[in-house]
Amino acid sequence: MSQDYSDAAAAAAFRRLVSHLQHRHDAENIDLMGLAGFCRNCLADWVMDATHAAGGEMTKEEARAAIHGMPSSDWKRKYQTEATTEKLKKMKDSVAKNAPAP
Repeated sequence: MSQDYSDAAAAAAFRRLVSHLQHRHDAENIDLMGLAGFCRNCLADWVMDATHAAGGEMTKEEARAAIHGMPSSDWKRKYQTEATTEKLKKMKDSVAKNAPAP
């Protein structure tokens, strides 16, 4: 896959995505998973993995807090609702379309 943008542009776009997700609490993780096959927690895991690959240290909770803009337990308490059977099925079907992790 070719990259037609700089690392600086990618970093700026990433920061904008994180800011957008921190603002749009109405877009729950289950909804993101159902539509796109990833959510805030996935993004946090990718940040943690990239940090480790670069030789850094980051816990799962530190990564999630960085993406959620608060501890993930606070985010869940404030914004996460009960997942319906329909949303869980949509998420499962969507995730099945994901490419294998690199």
